[in-house]
Amino acid sequence: MLERHNRGTRVRPRRRRYVARLLLAVLLLVLAFLVGVAFARTLDEQVEPGGVVTNVRTLTPLPQEPPARTVTVTVTSP
Repeated sequence: MLERHNRGTRVRPRRRRYVARLLLAVLLLVLAFLVGVAFARTLDEQVEPGGVVTNVRTLTPLPQEPPARTVTVTVTSP
């Protein structure tokens, strides 16, 4: 005839699968949350286009030598 199985041995594998699925679901939710937080942070840290950037530089003049000779030009009008 048919033998009856003990229910105690049959419950444990189901319980392990349930705990494993529950743990996997929790890990996936945590992973989705962390990806969402990372995505939000990258959106907040983006540089806004069209911003004005001002650079200020002070230029020092190069040293100049005095002219070698001076020329005077006189123009007479007709």
